[in-house]
Amino acid sequence: ELLTVLLDGMAAAGGAIGAGIAALGAGVGVGQIGKAALESMARQPEISGDLRSNMILAAALVEGVALFGVIAGILAIVL
Repeated sequence: ELLTVLLDGMAAAGGAIGAGIAALGAGVGVGQIGKAALESMARQPEISGDLRSNMILAAALVEGVALFGVIAGILAIVL
């Protein structure tokens, strides 16, 4: 019984750490996307409209993947 409680605690801790890493990775990824987009807009201001829409699409994809990671971490805590 003690082993079961210990394993449940380790799974919850792993889920929490995994959810945190997913959120941290998303923040870094979106920051890199924004940085690269701003540098590109500074070099070529005439393409800022197309670049902005591509940047938003890439950021949405990164956030979507991170959301799955956070949900998986939360499910590991709950279940």
